[in-house]
Amino acid sequence: MAAGTPGASGQNDSGSDESRPSARTLVIIPTYNERDNLGIIIERLHAALPHTHVLVVDDGSPDGTGELADKLADADLQNRIHVMHRTAKNGLGAAYIAGFHWGLERDYGVLVEMDADGSHAPEELHRLLDQIDAGYDLVLGSRYVPGGSVVNWPKRREWLSRGGNLYSRLALGVGLKDITGGYRAFRRSVLEHLDLSEVESHGYCFQVDLAWRSIESGFNVREVPITFTERERGESKMSGNIVREALLKVTQWGWERRINKLRRKKA
Repeated sequence: MAAGTPGASGQNDSGSDESRPSARTLVIIPTYNERDNLGIIIERLHAALPHTHVLVVDDGSPDGTGELADKLADADLQNRIHVMHRTAKNGLGAAYIAGFHWGLERDYGVLVEMDADGSHAPEELHRLLDQIDAGYDLVLGSRYVPGGSVVNWPKRREWLSRGGNLYSRLALGVGLKDITGGYRAFRRSVLEHLDLSEVESHGYCFQVDLAWRSIESGFNVREVPITFTERERGESKMSGNIVREALLKVTQWGWERRINKLRRKKA
């Protein structure tokens, strides 16, 4: 699980190596009421990887996050910051899918999921991009592989997360330690292959859905260790409904997987 060092990816210094997939990376940051966090996370990202582009997908935040994103984009003379305004809060999955389509239409080679609240350290993004450049199709930032960790999380949240990952591994028959994590990098070929219109999950179950579809499609998936830090500002979007959706969906997919396996054996 060893990752590379800053400067190993094409974007970590001059960004001039266009032969690397990461030479055109788009980081998609969904937002809803993240005004206090957005500017900080983008500043950290561009300090770590100056040539990386950002797409802020704002779901009509009443706190003015969308307006702040526009100001940040207007002030960025290198045209690295882009903003998509959506009129309704339709969930994390829908925001990411809209961002994926936007990025694919503009020929980005790597598309990254990142939270706005600082829980995903931009300084660790090079670890994911290094593995994409090494040939992997989907790279997950993992809290639960050796070297990964969580900081300032209540024990109840951590055990809920660990339990959800264990249940997903057993139900779906995958070896990933952190299939629910939301810090990940896709080669564009993965998203072009997957039928995003079929993705029904919209909450955090969306992360399980896409990772599992990628594995089932035969793509090479790798986990690299990250440090996940609980947000300091704002409120978490996690809710009981999100947990219930994930439990029901994973159970459904697990049964479908077993039924399909039995049918193949009988055939």
